[in-house]
Formats: sequence, C-alpha cells, structure tokens
Amino acid sequence: MHVTEGEFVHDVDYVTQTVAAGQWLWVRPGHAQSWHPPGPALGQLILFEPDVLSPDVAQLLARVTAHEAPPVLTPHAQDAAGLQQTVHQLLDEHRALGRRQLNVHHALRRSLLETLLLRLANSPDVAPPAASGGNTYPQFVDALELRFRELHHASEYARLLGCSVRTLSRATHEATGKRTREVIDERRLLEARRLLTSAGWDANAVAVHLGFSDPANFGRFFRTRVGLTPASFAAREAESSD
Repeated sequence: MHVTEGEFVHDVDYVTQTVAAGQWLWVRPGHAQSWHPPGPALGQLILFEPDVLSPDVAQLLARVTAHEAPPVLTPHAQDAAGLQQTVHQLLDEHRALGRRQLNVHHALRRSLLETLLLRLANSPDVAPPAASGGNTYPQFVDALELRFRELHHASEYARLLGCSVRTLSRATHEATGKRTREVIDERRLLEARRLLTSAGWDANAVAVHLGFSDPANFGRFFRTRVGLTPASFAAREAESSD
C-alpha cells in the first residue's frame, strides 16, 4: 500500500505501524495483520501473489520479500516520482483488460509490478546484502523459518549450518543485539500468536504444532512472554477485532 495523503495505521504481526504520506506498507505472506479505521488517509493498494514474479526477479528481491524485512519502507526521495509513475501505469494496465491480447496484458502487468518492487527494494530501510563471510545470520534466519517447529536450540542450528555455537551466537548478537535462543523463542511465540488468533487454533493444537512436549509447558512459555494465558490472549484479540 502506498500512502499518498494523511497517515495510515496498521498492525503487522501484532506491532502497530504508522505509515505517512510517501511511505509504503508491505505485508508479506504469512504475516498476521489487523486493520485500523483508515480515517482521511488516501493511497493505492496492490495485491499480488509471490509466484507472479519471474525467478530471476524473485532472487533479486529476496532481501525485501524476506520474512524479516521491514513492513514500512521509505524510498529515496529521488525514486519517489518513478515509483508513483509506475503505480499509475500498473493501475492503468490493470483496468485495460480487453484492450489487448490477454497474454500481452498479463506480461505488461507483471513487468510493471516487477519494476515497482525493484525500485522499492532500493529503499534505505532494506538491509544491504551481507558482506563476504557475513552470511551466518541470514542463513540462520532462513533455517529458522523452515525448522522452528522442530529445532529449538542454538546448537541444533549451528550443526545444521556447519558452524560453532559461538560463531552463530556472535552473528546473531551483531545483527540483532539478542541471544540466539531469544530469536528462536520469538519466532515460536509469533507463530503461536498467529495460530491462536488468525487461524483460531486452541492451545493444545498450537503446543503440538510448535513441538512442545506438554501443553502446560507451552502455557508457561506463552504466559511468561505475553503476560496472558493462550486462551486469554485469543479472547482479547477476538474482542478487539469485533
């Protein structure tokens, strides 16, 4: 979503984001979101599925489509006019269904979308590519996203990545200021919150899904970090969304 006037408030993974005029909100697949009243804000909303991107472009966009990429992007001032022009061209082509051959219409829409996203990927909010030898943390994040349900300890990820626990701990702390175990627990907690609210699962099902040996252990894990039992949290979120 590109905000052109006013401010737009939106919750992404239980964090409230304020998007000002000229900024972009990007909610990636799998992220929980909650809408606030839009108020006087105006802008353009673009919805697309990840597999619409060509493989080469998807690879170039990996940093900005990543799970941990920032939801609010502030492009460089010199890119603003080009981004706005591309948005108008994309919306115009979307409305042009029937004016040209269908395969040409789809190719144009994809090309314009990819142009837009590649320009957004140049935003200063997006982390630069890892320097040579600095790939441990990005590799850990990728592994965590795939294996957080079954691997819960730093030693397991270090073994998976072929490095020492000390190397992984140092890379994680340099990137986040946190311990590796904290990052692992935060990812499990985020998934628990998503499943308890967006998916409507009960605490027992979430505990099994996240690899807890006992639902009571999951309850303690959740209550310690959120201050509520899983059931109380789900009830609060359901009430606030009504």
